[in-house]
Amino acid sequence: MDVQELIRQQVTSHPVVLYMKGSPTFPQCGFSANAVRILNSLGAKGFFSVDVLTNPEIRQGIKDYANWPTIPQLYINGEFVGGSDIMAEMHQSGELQKLLKA
Repeated sequence: MDVQELIRQQVTSHPVVLYMKGSPTFPQCGFSANAVRILNSLGAKGFFSVDVLTNPEIRQGIKDYANWPTIPQLYINGEFVGGSDIMAEMHQSGELQKLLKA
């Protein structure tokens, strides 16, 4: 299975997927830590995460998949939501809560 197919499978087989640096219990960058903090504050504690630092193919592949240059990247119900800054804006506006409940 090529990396694009693997990513497609990951984002479509889990309701909430976060591609991040590190893990939810030990984030390896401030942006990933912020993304985890936001998801946890909204009760999405069981989300599926992928540590891009352990797999260089996925690290580049996810950037190509979404045509988005940075990590972290959040997917909800198979759809790309955005990175840490977009997550923060959507959290403040209430949009992220609505997406997670849908």
